[in-house]
Amino acid sequence: MIDLSIIIVNYNVKEFVLNLLESIRKASSGLTTEIFVVDNASDDGSVEAVKEKFPDIKLIANAKNVGFGAANNQALVLAKGKYILLINPDTIVKEDTFAEMISFFEATPDCGIAGCKVLNPDGTLQLACRRGFPGPWTSFTKVMGLSTLFPKSKLFARYNLTYLDENQTYEVDAVSGAFMMLRKVVYDKIGGFDPQFFMYGEDLDLCYRTQKAGYKVYYVHETEIIHYKGESTKRSSIDETKVFYDAMHLFVKKHFSTSIIVETILQLAIVFRKLIAFANVYKLSIISIVVDFFVFSSVIIISEKLYLETRIHGFPNYAKPWVYFVPSLIQIFISLLSGAYRKSSISVLRMFISLIYGLVFLSAITYFFKQFGFSRAVVLITYAVCFVVFLLWRIMLKVIFRFGLAADTRKSRTLIVGSESHVEEVASKLKSNVMKLYQIVGFIGLSRKNIGEKIGAHTFLGSTENIKKIIEEERIEKVIFSSDDLPFNQMFSVVSECQGLNVEFLVVGKKMDYLVGKSSMTMLDDISLLKVNYNVSTISSRITKRLFDLIVGHLALFLVYPFIYLLQKFTLQKGSFTQFVLGVPQVCVGSKSFVGPRASSYQDGLYVGKVGLTGFWFIESLSQTDTDEMKKLDIFYARNQSFWLDLEILGKTFSKMFFRTE
Repeated sequence: MIDLSIIIVNYNVKEFVLNLLESIRKASSGLTTEIFVVDNASDDGSVEAVKEKFPDIKLIANAKNVGFGAANNQALVLAKGKYILLINPDTIVKEDTFAEMISFFEATPDCGIAGCKVLNPDGTLQLACRRGFPGPWTSFTKVMGLSTLFPKSKLFARYNLTYLDENQTYEVDAVSGAFMMLRKVVYDKIGGFDPQFFMYGEDLDLCYRTQKAGYKVYYVHETEIIHYKGESTKRSSIDETKVFYDAMHLFVKKHFSTSIIVETILQLAIVFRKLIAFANVYKLSIISIVVDFFVFSSVIIISEKLYLETRIHGFPNYAKPWVYFVPSLIQIFISLLSGAYRKSSISVLRMFISLIYGLVFLSAITYFFKQFGFSRAVVLITYAVCFVVFLLWRIMLKVIFRFGLAADTRKSRTLIVGSESHVEEVASKLKSNVMKLYQIVGFIGLSRKNIGEKIGAHTFLGSTENIKKIIEEERIEKVIFSSDDLPFNQMFSVVSECQGLNVEFLVVGKKMDYLVGKSSMTMLDDISLLKVNYNVSTISSRITKRLFDLIVGHLALFLVYPFIYLLQKFTLQKGSFTQFVLGVPQVCVGSKSFVGPRASSYQDGLYVGKVGLTGFWFIESLSQTDTDEMKKLDIFYARNQSFWLDLEILGKTFSKMFFRTE
């Protein structure tokens, strides 16, 4: 008889599922297993990759996305194992995970379903791996946020059971569908997932029915997995917030609904929670709207006091207080239509354009609708002030606090963990990759004997035994494991030890062609540069960049250049600032730009911008003779170029010139 049937439902997470299958292979030693991969109409090459690299897998390829529960049901009817494991594709298991879980089942006859400890990529516990049923009170405390406010309260924290010790094993109401093991006899008795649940909630429903059938559900702390939560939903158009709370409501309605009052309370609570989730996603836009509304209305009030009351007695009483707020709402509405409010960025140019539209619209109202034309002067004063204030606070947030900037242009301090034969290859892949910037601080060996050894430009700083200390001392942000070298048990040990250090742990694919981590999947193979459209080559970027070069260049040419030119003639000194200023004429005539690549405007035939007086090549600490790294930085700049990135680079350039030793 087969010991374990493993079922994986995949949707567009090819690299993650391949990584999981590799960890499953190692964890299946000594067991007879069958593995099902049910693909929900992925278009990222998942089906082809699984067929090629794991031909023994039982693959079910759906023509459409039928949902998580229905896809699992397709494999459940075929499973022949004594135990069945339902596991998400964006997970990694330890070598002992299956053996530990089966041992627990064998020692606990009343256990129908069990889940293990599930870790986030930073080593913290993923709360969903042990839960209480969302009955009326539990659902209410969850959606109203009381469980978050009082995590140690048995009264308020019953949904995620945060008042219980994560390092103990005990009976719970439900475990997560990310890792759910059950007896085959339980499935034969109660059936599979309820197809009413498209995604979320089906695991709760299955656990509930299991307990109704006379079995218990357990959380088992002796083994653990890592779950890169939400990778499939990130790659779909599904509104996961709506689906989650709709699933919670369906569960309550199916199992707990007893009266209209309870139903109404839960519905209102869920609507409230949806609003909070919406506000969290669009918080940048909401804050911008609130600030703009407050500023616009305040300026109208101040303008009336300063201007109108010296001539007449202000706005007529019948128009108050609406005259202060309606123009603000009109401007906010125009800004929304103009796209000035975005959930992940702050647009200065779009706000500038929307203010022009608003000025024209409100001015037209004062001309064509005389009953609303109280004062054209107040309109002009208001917009004159708002042009300054609206744009100024946005520029300050972008330049000083870096809010609303989409691209992360800072290098992540990175450690690579593996053997001598692999760490250098991983470092080379990272160095050649143009999608992200990594500052490789050093290597971590598998034993202490490697400490101090140097491979290429990097040194073995320590071993897995003292990696936590190195992470703290070197302010490490990312740790990359070579899956070829390191047993998954050892990876998990490191992740657990470093819990709370705010470090992202990533695993490099077996053939070193991709990285998987909590924030993204990164391909490491070289990318065909001719197929990429870079920001720096777009018409809008070229126009903005050239206008900036012309305006600032001519100001510097008349105000700064003559003094620096004469100074270097007399002193014969040419520091970095002097050389920068002496290059201003080339910027004015268009042969160079203030910010750009170091030596060439083209990389492999692709335009990456005019040669710059400064750039990443100047502000980053690297050898000026390292042509490969220079090329990577030039391409990275071309991909992410924006007006704000240019300002950031210029700011760091002057900081390095005047406040750092070279």
